[in-house]
Amino acid sequence: MKNLRNALVCLSALVLAACSKSKDNAVISVPLLQVGQAVSNTAPLSGSIKGTMLAGKTYTISGDVTINATDTLLIQKGVTVKVTNSATFIVKGTLVSLGTKDAPVTITDPRRTKTTGNSTAATDSAYAGGWGGIYADVTCKLLVIKWTHLDFAGAGLKSPPFTGPSTGDQYAIYWQNPDGNFILEDSWIYGTPDDAVRFYGGHINMMRNTLEKCGGLGGDGFNAKGGTQGNMAYNLIIGGATNGTKSANDGAKGSIQCQIAMYNNTYVNGGFRNHGVYGARSGSVEVENNSRALAYNNLIVDCNFGVRIAGGNNVTAKVYLADTLSHADGPITKTAYGYNFYYADNVAIANQFLPTNIAQAVVTHPQATDIPNMKAFLGAAYTFGFKYDGTTLVGQNNPMFVSYPLPNLNFVNQASVDAFNFRLQAGSPAVGKGYTGFSAIANVPVDPNFGSSGITPPGKDIGCYQTDGTGNQH
Repeated sequence: MKNLRNALVCLSALVLAACSKSKDNAVISVPLLQVGQAVSNTAPLSGSIKGTMLAGKTYTISGDVTINATDTLLIQKGVTVKVTNSATFIVKGTLVSLGTKDAPVTITDPRRTKTTGNSTAATDSAYAGGWGGIYADVTCKLLVIKWTHLDFAGAGLKSPPFTGPSTGDQYAIYWQNPDGNFILEDSWIYGTPDDAVRFYGGHINMMRNTLEKCGGLGGDGFNAKGGTQGNMAYNLIIGGATNGTKSANDGAKGSIQCQIAMYNNTYVNGGFRNHGVYGARSGSVEVENNSRALAYNNLIVDCNFGVRIAGGNNVTAKVYLADTLSHADGPITKTAYGYNFYYADNVAIANQFLPTNIAQAVVTHPQATDIPNMKAFLGAAYTFGFKYDGTTLVGQNNPMFVSYPLPNLNFVNQASVDAFNFRLQAGSPAVGKGYTGFSAIANVPVDPNFGSSGITPPGKDIGCYQTDGTGNQH
């Protein structure tokens, strides 16, 4: 009997140990955030919409959908939204799209297919506009889009859904609440006829995104107007029609000045589909019309123009003097730039590393911290805005991308990432050359669901990819 009791005790101990071990190794599934009731995917959607689109499901939108001012639409990871009939998201309340790296959200026009290789506005449907885009009213206090593909947006508005936008507007996202928070992080925008994102005020964080084929015969990547303040950082922008990132103080919804920190972006092949006045727009960074900006640590490869600080008051060109004075108000006390890296495959591009007075005066000063050192190249006698001969700069300072060929004489028509890898090799001359002595603008909430996932500070490497694994994650 004693031996039997001992055996039972030992058996019990083994069972308890096994249970304990099993408990220690158990993977407890964390439920996904859900707001309100689940949105049904059994029939095409149109009209008012709220609640939660459930993870992994496919939804079809057949007509304009409206998120009313007191409502929220939350999109869980892995959702696919097929938008037909050029329908538009009209956001008067709150829209939150929470894709993940492993299970991104996709909003697309199902009629369109992405293409690789040569891309022109005349032949590529990416520039035609498929679904209408996302239009946020002044009552939208929060718009959060993370790990989300926005493909083939920008069908022309048939009629404005509220005061602000105009009939025919062709943006992927339109934002206009000067007091609201707009966060676009770790996402992709592929194909628009005009600006990818147009802002009229608000607190913004545009960080770690990839933009491809944005703008048909004009249009910018991120185009911030009066009252907009925040960051445009760690974005890869390839094949944009005009500016990659832009600040301008026109169209203000209030008295707040447009102030944008544009840092650690990678701009490739930008500025070649703009049919406006040549020299009145950039192909990378544009600061104009009484706005202030910081432009540091940007990698600019085969773009029509370098960092352009607009000067003069040329009504024909419709670009006006940037604010280059010192102020005590706002997150940016004075427009500043430097530590930017330039590469060109022809002399026309090299002649505009430092933009010159082609269409109007510019006030971009040569910087000794840039690569190449434009201050030394041009010499002490150079007057900013004057033409110069950049022949000897062509093909110099190859940034050494992991898998993108340079020289590349097809740069005008290469507008998508395809299978290329724009990370830097260990021996790149852009590694370790970034400037970290300034701060990002921290004016949006930080939250895994209803705010920024993390405002990445300035990086030590130039461009959107950092050798320590931070920065752009695509």
